[in-house]
Amino acid sequence: MLSPAAPKYRPFPPVDLGNRRWPEARLTHPPVWMSTDLRDGNQALFEPMDSAKKLRFFRMLCAIGVKEIEVAFPAASQTDFDFMRELIEGGHIPDDVTIEVLTQARPAQIDRTFAAIEGARRAIVHLYTATSAPFREMVFGMSQTELIDMTAACARHIRAHADNMPTAQIGFEYSPETFTATELPFALEICDAVTQAWGASAENKIILNLPATVETATPNIYADQIEWMHRRLACRDSIVLSLHPHNDRGTAVAAAEFGLMAGAERVEGCLFGNGERTGNVDLITLALNLYTQGVEPGLDFSDINTIARTFEACTGLPISPRHPYAGDLVFTAFSGSHQDAIKKGMRAQQERKSERWNVPYLPLDPADVGRDYDSLIRVNSQSGKGGIAWLMESAYGIVMPRRLQVEFSGIVQRQMDDSGKEMSAADLWRMFSAAYLEHPAEEAEAAASPLIYQGHRLDANGKGIALEVTREGRRETLKGHGNGPIDAAVHALAHVGIAARVISFEERATRPSQEGEANAAAFMEVRLADGQAQGYGVGIDEDIVAASLKALISGVRRQMCRGLEANVPD
Repeated sequence: MLSPAAPKYRPFPPVDLGNRRWPEARLTHPPVWMSTDLRDGNQALFEPMDSAKKLRFFRMLCAIGVKEIEVAFPAASQTDFDFMRELIEGGHIPDDVTIEVLTQARPAQIDRTFAAIEGARRAIVHLYTATSAPFREMVFGMSQTELIDMTAACARHIRAHADNMPTAQIGFEYSPETFTATELPFALEICDAVTQAWGASAENKIILNLPATVETATPNIYADQIEWMHRRLACRDSIVLSLHPHNDRGTAVAAAEFGLMAGAERVEGCLFGNGERTGNVDLITLALNLYTQGVEPGLDFSDINTIARTFEACTGLPISPRHPYAGDLVFTAFSGSHQDAIKKGMRAQQERKSERWNVPYLPLDPADVGRDYDSLIRVNSQSGKGGIAWLMESAYGIVMPRRLQVEFSGIVQRQMDDSGKEMSAADLWRMFSAAYLEHPAEEAEAAASPLIYQGHRLDANGKGIALEVTREGRRETLKGHGNGPIDAAVHALAHVGIAARVISFEERATRPSQEGEANAAAFMEVRLADGQAQGYGVGIDEDIVAASLKALISGVRRQMCRGLEANVPD
C-alpha cells in the first residue's frame, strides 16, 4: 500500500495570474514544429541510433515537413559531432530545413558546438541552464545572481562565435531547464538577461523555450506559467516563445495545447512521444488533434503506417496498438454497439457525400492517414451483428437484411464461444457459405442434403417452371405454375409435400468482380407449413431469377435440416 501522501508530497502552488486569458483562447493555426527525436529522443533509447539510422530518421522528418530539427549535442559525444559533420559535408540538409544543436553553458562546450556546425547554411544554437532551486543549491552551488551572470556570459560567447560566421544564419535559443519548478520572477529575470545579451530585436528574434522538463503540476498550471511569462517578458516582440513539455504526469499533449493558448508559438517534441522517462510531447498526436479541429497542421502524416514502421526500425521501440491516430487498432472496433454505430455512420457518410466528416467513434477519417476501411471492424466474442454485417459488406459486397444479420450473428457467436478467437472476413465468408449457399452438385449425394438446386427452365410466359433439384440424393424435375418464377417454384415444391411460405424477399447487387460484373444476391425468409420456425436462404448468381430460386431452395433446405435436427432423439 502507498504511504500517506500528505507528509511526503505537496500540491504545486497556484500561479498568481489574475484575469487569465488562455481558457477562452482558440487554436486557429499551427505552431512552429521542432523535432528533438535525434537528440532528446535518441538519448533515451536502450541502444542509441547509429549514423545510418539517424540519417534515415532525419530524412523522414524532412519528408513529414518538419523545418526545425535538433540533431545533436555535439559537445557531449564524438558520435553526435561526427553525425553533425556528416549532415553538413554530405549535403543532406534541405535548403528549407534548419538544424539545431544543444549546448550547456560552458565555454569549451560552446566552442566545440560551433566547430560541429561549421559550414552549415542555417543553424540554431540552443543554450540551456537548469534554473530551479534544487539545481542552483545542490548541483551548481550558485546564487540566483551568479547563475544569471554565468548564463549571460555564455550567451555573449555564443553571439561572438556567430558574428565570426557571417555567411551563415545562426539563430539563438535559450531554455531555463526545469522552468516549471523555477520561481517565476527568477525565470523572467534570467530570460530577460539572455535576451539582452543576444541583442534580440523584432527583425532578429531569439527563441525562449520554457520546458516542462519534469511535469510537476496539472496542465492548467503550465498554461498559467506560460501566460505569466508571455505578459511580462521585457522584449516580447523580439521573442519566439517555445514549449518543451515532458509527459511525467501523462498530460504533455494537454499541457502543450494549453501552453499554445497561453501565448506560445513553437513546440518541441518527438514522434510517438519518445523521450526520457515517460517521454516528450507527441508531435503526431498534437498535430492531428489540430487537424481534427479544422486546423491544417503543416505536417504530412498521410502515410502513418510507413512513419510508424520507420520509427520502430530506427529506434527499436514498439508502438502501442492503441497509440492515438497511429496505433494498429485505433480505428478498429470489436464492441458490437460500436460496430453497429460505425457501420451506420459510414453508410450515411457515403450517402450524403458531404466533405464534413461525421462518423460515430471515428474523430478522424482513417483515409487521411493512409489507412483503409477494412480494419475498422473486427469480430471477436464481444462483437455483434453490426460488425459482422460490415465485414460481409465491405469485403464481399453482401448487404444483409437486418433479420438475416441477427440470424447469422447467432451462428457466428456460437462459433466464437467455442473457439474464443477473432474471426476474419474470410472466416465469416466460409461460415456464411456453409450455412446459406448451395453445395456443389457433385457433393450433393455425399452430403445427403434434403434439397439442392440444380437448375431451372421457365416457359414462355414465365409462369410455369421445371425446377431441377437433387432431393435426398435423387435428381428430380419438379413442375409448377404461379404468377411468377418464385410462386411457380413454391407450387412445384408443394407437389412433393414441401409446403413453403415466403415471408420476405430482397434482392441486391453484390460488389463487381475483377471482370467488372456484379452478381445478383437474393435473400429470402422462408417458413415451412409444418413448423413455427422460419429463417433465411441466400442465393447468388449472375441471373436474378436463378439467384432467387437458389435463395428459396436454400431457405427451405435450412428449415428442413432444422426440423430433422429437432427430431433426432437424445
